[in-house]
Amino acid sequence: MRVPVPIGAGYDILIGPGLLARAGAELAARGLKRVAVVTDETVAGRWLGPLLAGLDAGGIAHAEIALPPGEATKSMTQLGALLDRLIELKVQRDEAVLALGGGVIGDLAGLAAALLRRGVALVQVPTTLLAQVDSAVGGKTAVNAGQGKNLIGAFKQPALVLADTDTLATLPRRELLAGYAEVVKYGLIDDPELFAWLERAGQSVLALEPDALSRAIAESCRRKAEVVAADETEQGMRALLNLGHTFAHALEAELGYDGRLLHGEAVGAGLAMAFDLSVRLGLAPAESAERVRHHLASTGLRLKLSEMELGDVPAERLLAHMGQDKKVRGGRLTFICARGIGQAFITQEVPAEAVLATLEAAR
Repeated sequence: MRVPVPIGAGYDILIGPGLLARAGAELAARGLKRVAVVTDETVAGRWLGPLLAGLDAGGIAHAEIALPPGEATKSMTQLGALLDRLIELKVQRDEAVLALGGGVIGDLAGLAAALLRRGVALVQVPTTLLAQVDSAVGGKTAVNAGQGKNLIGAFKQPALVLADTDTLATLPRRELLAGYAEVVKYGLIDDPELFAWLERAGQSVLALEPDALSRAIAESCRRKAEVVAADETEQGMRALLNLGHTFAHALEAELGYDGRLLHGEAVGAGLAMAFDLSVRLGLAPAESAERVRHHLASTGLRLKLSEMELGDVPAERLLAHMGQDKKVRGGRLTFICARGIGQAFITQEVPAEAVLATLEAAR
């Protein structure tokens, strides 16, 4: 399946099995001759070999860099080391950085590509469901700071995204659920039919049934591509893609990005809290929030703070983390709320007391 992203010269998201084997041909067709593959040690052990075989088949020269796995790799220290290595490899402006891995590698390698020689081409080859439906699409790249997630970054659109669905077969259930939460998000923002379909077919997606899986990925990419094309640098409506993320980033910051809570898991809990907040503010009907909570819980996603080792953390402390959120404007928190399923909107009219009540209820 092909999803075009009409930004600048435009680029394609290709979705389906066997794309690693076709990687060289797809890159050659876009005029590339050499890439620096950035991956992590875990992904390298399973998917680097098939990718390199695909690059060789297409006549693409390559060098490889394998980094430690995990969210801690999204740091200024690792970014500096990666840039030094790319310079040592003499990666030029007519060549590309190829990110093979999940969201951590995609974000880090993407930022490096944006900075190296003031910008070299970027190819995203996401190997997790979360990266295929979200982080590899749309051009956001970043590393974390001690004060919060993704606070140091740049917008860098890829030249190509290859979402090989074969790579999802080795993912643990927990990683699949983390990605699935992002799929649900797209339905909750402005596509109630997608959410209703997920209520019926979500287990088929998680079972990696080919038709359901491809539809879920393609629909997610289409929804994100439409929003990003209208607001590439998040001056307005692109912030809708952060539904649930203000809560999620606070949970992640409190746990220090140490692996106890995956980003998508935090987003799942954040979605439930965003709808609970919307009900508390009199914006959404209670049945909408109940549908969201029921569907997310039915997959096995953790929604209670006590299930994430956060049950004893004061709500005020989590609210303080939100003060570092990238969507803060004029010192005021920006939230994505909803008037119902598929009716999300951006607001700064959210009293702190309502946020604290939502966090207390999530214990």
